[in-house]
Order: sequence, then structure tokens, then C-alpha cells
Amino acid sequence: MENQGNGDISNPEVAPGTGGKTQNEIGNIFYAIYQSENDPNEFILHERYTDERAAETHRNSEHYQKIVAREIIPHLEAREVMLVKKLM
Repeated sequence: MENQGNGDISNPEVAPGTGGKTQNEIGNIFYAIYQSENDPNEFILHERYTDERAAETHRNSEHYQKIVAREIIPHLEAREVMLVKKLM
């Protein structure tokens, strides 16, 4: 995820608004935000949920819609979502 503009995920007013609420959601197992050491505009959000239903509930939550969908995503230069399965 590469950020360009006002929806600065590293902004203390933006990231905690979604991160803290996400971590408290039923079905959330893990949530972390990483910032590239080489490019301060590049971030990785690592999220794990118990199942697809929990992930969908997260995407439909008020805080996700307000902060991520409206304030962050519109400012991204690029966004890639990868669905993965744990092997070990």
C-alpha cells in the first residue's frame, strides 16, 4: 500500500482510530501496521481474522468505512490485498 496525500496512515489521528477498534473486534486475531524503512509513504497492514465472515464484518464496520474507505483508500497510489493461508 503506497500512500500519497492527506489520508496519512502514519498520522497518529488516523491509524489508531481504526487500529484500536479493529483489534477489539470479535474475530480479529492480529493487526499490525508496518512502514517501509526505505520509503516513508509505503505501508503494509497485516490483519488476521478467524474466518471470512469476521473479515467481512470488519470491512463493513463504521470505523473501517469512515477512516479506511473514506480517508485512506482515496489517497493511495497503489493498493494490493492478498488473501493467504497459514501453512505451518
